[in-house]
Amino acid sequence: MASPVEDNTSRSKDGIVATDLTEEEATRYDRQMRLWGIEAQQRMRNATILVIRLKGVATEAIKNMVLAGIGKLIILDEQKVSEEDLGAGFFFRDGDVGLKRLDAAKSRIESLNPLVTVETITDASLSDGQRLNSIIQGVDLVCVTDSSRKELLTINDICRKHQKPFYAGGTYGLVGYIFCDLLTHEHISPQRSAPQDQPKTVKTAVTYPPLSDALHYSWSNFTKRQTKEVNPALFFAVSALWEFQAQHGTLPNDAHHTNELENISNSLITQAKVHKEVLTAEPRNLLESLTNTAEHEFSPVCAIVGGMLGQDILKALGGREPPIANFFVFDGIVGGGTVSRLGMS
Repeated sequence: MASPVEDNTSRSKDGIVATDLTEEEATRYDRQMRLWGIEAQQRMRNATILVIRLKGVATEAIKNMVLAGIGKLIILDEQKVSEEDLGAGFFFRDGDVGLKRLDAAKSRIESLNPLVTVETITDASLSDGQRLNSIIQGVDLVCVTDSSRKELLTINDICRKHQKPFYAGGTYGLVGYIFCDLLTHEHISPQRSAPQDQPKTVKTAVTYPPLSDALHYSWSNFTKRQTKEVNPALFFAVSALWEFQAQHGTLPNDAHHTNELENISNSLITQAKVHKEVLTAEPRNLLESLTNTAEHEFSPVCAIVGGMLGQDILKALGGREPPIANFFVFDGIVGGGTVSRLGMS
């Protein structure tokens, strides 16, 4: 007779029906199940995650998700390994240059955790809307990395059409970001009215806006103190990079681009109605740094942003802790990051 842990199915408190973990899974994931519980682990192992583009941030996020025991990972990337990929892409080797990224990395990803199914797609273009719709429809969560604003908005719209949670993350030199649109997301949070000596938890539902709404959010809704706390200069620097890329088809990479990037970011700050006592213009030194480094990946920055991205996806799947709400920016110069709550309810 087979062990019950292999055959039984169970229903969690939120109504999710999931196959019980096998003995091998129970042994491999014992330590983390003690941290976040068996129901959260079951949700992870039943999840199919789509990751688009395998560069430095995705490399770190994938490592975390695969080691944690998601059920299936689908990676979409049609590009070949370049010499630049070797710096932050630890799935690549010198001899992989010229090969398809996913052909080079697949076996190394699988070796992290044989219990996770890894599927690669190298023949699909992000411009093929019909194919992308079909792929997204068949997964549980989508994560897009190192992409343009246009691609992020397009894929976020497709995710909303099919009611799929959406994550985006990337780096520009020493600057990084994470954005998530989890639709209406439920997670466990402490009950504030409960006595300190008798802590209780309640299920909390939070509504996330799409990226298009977050980018047009009026910062006048923040107090002066709130605005100071979330580092608006970094947020608008990322927004300015996206706008520059939309206008030129490339990121700034020359000293004479700094003035244009400054004009774009200052215009965005004005349009967003940022508290004038906190920020009236983008710091010149930040723009000069971005102009010099935006096209490059730095392994430590990718490791931090990608690590946070992977962990936050696991939080969203597990439902045990509140995920990012909803736009995180990281400053590699000071080694810290902040989260802006843009248009959430």
